[in-house]
Amino acid sequence: MRRHITVLLALLLVVSAFAPAAAGQSNADTESTVDVTCEFPLELTDATGTTITLEERPDSIVTLQASDTQTVYEIGAEDRLVGLPYSYATSDFDRGDRVNVGDGWTVKHERVVNLDPDLVLAANATKDGDIEQLRNAGLTVYQFSDAESLDDVRENVRTAGKLTGECDGAEETITWMNEQLEIVERTLEGADRPTAYYAMGDGYTAGSGTFINEALTTAGMTNIAAEAGVQSYNQINPETVVDESPAWIIYPNDREQVPIHESITATPAYQNDNVLPVKANYISQPAPRVVYAITHIVKTVHPEAYEAANEELDAAPEDDTPSDDQQTDSIPGFGVPAALIAMLAAAGIIARRR
Repeated sequence: MRRHITVLLALLLVVSAFAPAAAGQSNADTESTVDVTCEFPLELTDATGTTITLEERPDSIVTLQASDTQTVYEIGAEDRLVGLPYSYATSDFDRGDRVNVGDGWTVKHERVVNLDPDLVLAANATKDGDIEQLRNAGLTVYQFSDAESLDDVRENVRTAGKLTGECDGAEETITWMNEQLEIVERTLEGADRPTAYYAMGDGYTAGSGTFINEALTTAGMTNIAAEAGVQSYNQINPETVVDESPAWIIYPNDREQVPIHESITATPAYQNDNVLPVKANYISQPAPRVVYAITHIVKTVHPEAYEAANEELDAAPEDDTPSDDQQTDSIPGFGVPAALIAMLAAAGIIARRR
């Protein structure tokens, strides 16, 4: 979407370059855009320590997680996407006739292998066994590193661009992210930073060392979990939440109700109805649209600041209403924040994969 605008601007620059006399300028004075060109053959080492080689730009791509899918669409590589996970987490995108290769929890290995893609993209939450099985079948699989910050999200976008041959689209996406977040930062300068509890359910929250924590602080909040020493995605004692007395409760909107312990209803946030659901497809994904989650929080918590920046901020895409089959899909596919918790919660272990 943003790439079309960039192309139009580039065409205007080309036209102006052919008419310097009419503009009263020389060609040397005419500004031009610089394309970012991908280079193949390409060798990259992924989060598993495996170095993959791509001799040429992949003509067919499969994504195993929703964050991979979102990034592929944002950088402009969706025309070569042949398979993706079907779940609520990918319901925002036009799936077309692309093959359903899983739901975020499980990977349908046979379907992926039958597609024989040139490249398989796997977010960090993808199980090691799934990656190993696909590699044993002869497929090229790249697993992304865990996104512990917004910079990590940017780097994963850049890496996806290199892998798919969409380096220019990736850089345009990163530039858009930077511009939007710079507007937010400028607008919130000097603003109060109310405390917030990010509720993920079953007592889990996002502490320090997570991109969600940085999303909250970028949106002008103080994350009580990080302040209380919670690291990564982990549980926080409800008594700690009550003691911290958060002014806001924020949670991903894929939950049927506010996912908090009963005791937390006594906090100022709940008592004052300062409970904010944020679209899970934005806040839970280590992908470009986390920017929309940030601006949504700013709009609600800092309405005056948002109003001042409204004309400069891009509106989020209109929400597509999921079809009946999409609505009955399981919720997983949200990268580390949900998929990792789901895999490890039963064992009582929450930790980074690597």
